[in-house]
Amino acid sequence: MKITVLSGKGGTGKTTIATNLALSLSNVQLLDADVEEPDSYLFIKPDFADEYQAVNRYVPQIDYDKCNSCRKCVDFCQYNALAIILDKVMVFPEICHSCGGCKIVCPRDAISEEKREIGNIKWDHSDRELDFWQGELNIGEETAVPVIEELKGFMDEEKDVIIDAQPGTTCPTVEAALDSDYCILVTEPTPFGLNDLQMAVDMLKELKKPYGVIINRSEEDYDYLIEDYCRKEGIKILLKIPYDRQIAELYSEGIPFVQELPEWKEEFSKIYQHIKGVVK
Repeated sequence: MKITVLSGKGGTGKTTIATNLALSLSNVQLLDADVEEPDSYLFIKPDFADEYQAVNRYVPQIDYDKCNSCRKCVDFCQYNALAIILDKVMVFPEICHSCGGCKIVCPRDAISEEKREIGNIKWDHSDRELDFWQGELNIGEETAVPVIEELKGFMDEEKDVIIDAQPGTTCPTVEAALDSDYCILVTEPTPFGLNDLQMAVDMLKELKKPYGVIINRSEEDYDYLIEDYCRKEGIKILLKIPYDRQIAELYSEGIPFVQELPEWKEEFSKIYQHIKGVVK
């Protein structure tokens, strides 16, 4: 199965759930697809060595001896990656989506393409049961989706795959969830948590993906915010993780709490069995 862990907002505990779930299962692969700020490695502590796979995009290069500034490429580009400044076509590679359309519409064959590295894929070289991969977008780049697409290309079809997605409901999150069999939504019992949970649910309804909710930093006096909404929408609450000092201290030290509190492995295994029943 492919299970994506996501959240409507940052800071709800998405990475906590993804790493602890992965460490509670066997024959599993964990992909950190939060490529703008990957942090699963802080808990997994992988051996990345010095080897990585570059993620490249092709961006336009203008031959000014041929270009007559006719504007056809500029008018074609929907992302404003091309502009005419002082009668000269300028390229803004950070926002180019590498569609190649500008090259096609150029009547003077003045546009070629050059390869440009926008990120990389790293993986754990150590000999451990958990197979860990991470995508990382280069600083200053705008488009995370190509890195996530490249990362997903390394999914092992012989393993269960856990994907730690980017927070929010934008294109990178959609890309991470697109091929998933099930999605876990992580939220917190606050008004902000509820608001962003609702947006994430709307997104998954559009994608037609089955999903359930985990309440992190659960507190009895405040859980009703999430429980009432889930009851109204018919959403399964998979698990509640309490607002617990010991769990928080382990987190602050980069220690997955299932390693020190093994009883939680059984709770995550129950979630896995539930998801398996839904997907199958």
